[in-house]
Amino acid sequence: MNVAILGAGQLGQMLALAGIPLEIRPFFLDPQPEAPGSRVAPQLLADYTDHAALDQLARDCQVATFDFENVPVEAVNHLARRIPVYPPPRALEQSQDRLREKTLFRSLGIPTAPFQAVDSLAELEAAVSRMGLPAILKTRRLGYDGKGQAWLRDIADCAPAWHRLGGQDLIVEGVVIFRRELSLIAVRGRDGQQAFYPLVENQHADGILRLSRPATPDAALQAQAEHHGQRLLEHLDYVGVLALELFDCEHGLLANEFAPRVHNSGHWTLEGAVTSQFENHLRAILGLPLGETTTVGCCAMRNCIGNLPELGAVLAIPGAHYHGYGKIPRPGRKLGHITVTAPDAAALAARLQALDALLGDRLAPDT
Repeated sequence: MNVAILGAGQLGQMLALAGIPLEIRPFFLDPQPEAPGSRVAPQLLADYTDHAALDQLARDCQVATFDFENVPVEAVNHLARRIPVYPPPRALEQSQDRLREKTLFRSLGIPTAPFQAVDSLAELEAAVSRMGLPAILKTRRLGYDGKGQAWLRDIADCAPAWHRLGGQDLIVEGVVIFRRELSLIAVRGRDGQQAFYPLVENQHADGILRLSRPATPDAALQAQAEHHGQRLLEHLDYVGVLALELFDCEHGLLANEFAPRVHNSGHWTLEGAVTSQFENHLRAILGLPLGETTTVGCCAMRNCIGNLPELGAVLAIPGAHYHGYGKIPRPGRKLGHITVTAPDAAALAARLQALDALLGDRLAPDT
C-alpha cells in the first residue's frame, strides 16, 4: 500500500518509519529541500498547492494524510477529490482557525476558557475589561510553539500587543488557573472504532513543549477527557490520530485546542506503549484494526530544543532512546526527542534527572 504524506517534517519521518514494518510505502510532498522525512522515503519537492504534484501523488498512492495542520485546505480538498484523505479536510479546516476551533468546542458542550474575536484595539480593550486580566492575544491562524501571541497583564499592554499582531484576524482568550496541562491522544478508524491513550501531563517553557509523560491514573479525569474526545471524533467523522490539549482546572477539564495529526505529546508511545501513535494513525487511515494503547512500564519524553546532547551520553542512560530529526540547529527549534522507559517511577525519575543534566535547559511551566 502506498501512502501520500503532505509534509515531510519529523512527524512525517516517524510516520514513514512506522509504516515500513507494515509494508507501507510512504511518499512525501514538501516544498523544503532535504526535509527530515526525505531521509527515509521519497520526497516530491513542490509547493502544497501544486496541482500537478498532487495529481502525481494521487496516481502513485491509494490514500493520503498530512503531518502538520497548516497544510492549505485547498490542496487537501484537491487531493481528496482523487483519493481518500484522512483526517478529513473538514477537521483540518476547523483546527486552522482558533475562533472556529473554540466555537466548535462550545457547540459540542466541551468547556473552554473565555474567548472573543477582536477586530480593533477598542474591541480588545473592551473584551479584556469584561473577561479580566491576565489574558492572551493570539493570531487566529498559524501560531504554534508560542508564536503569534502576546500576554496581556495590564490594560496598558493592549496597544503594543495590538500593534505587534494587528493586521490579521485575532482572538483574545482569558487566562484560567489550572493545576496541569494535559493532552489526550485519541484515534478513530475508518469503521468508527475508537481508542484512547492514557492522559499525558505536559510541561512547557517559552511556549515550547519540553516534557511529556503519562499522568498519574485518574479514572474520572480519563473518562471526562475521553467523553470530550469522543464528541469531537464523532462530530468530525474523524479518521486517524487526534490530540486534544486540555487544562486540568478545579472544576474539571477545559479544552485549549486540538491537532488533527500525530502529536509531539504522543512521542512517548514509540517505546512506552504497546502500539505507537504513528502505527495507530496508519492503521486507522488504512482501515486496519487499531492497536492497543496501554503503557509499557513507566515512560516519558523529553524534547531537545536548540541543540542535541551527545549520542553516547544519552545512550549510557538506561532505558533512553534517542530520536534525531536531521535538522540544522537554531535557537528554539525542535531538533529531536528522547524517550525514557523504566520499570518503576523511582527509576524513571533518576533517569530523567540524568537526562536533564545533559540537556541543560530549564524545565518550568510558563507563567
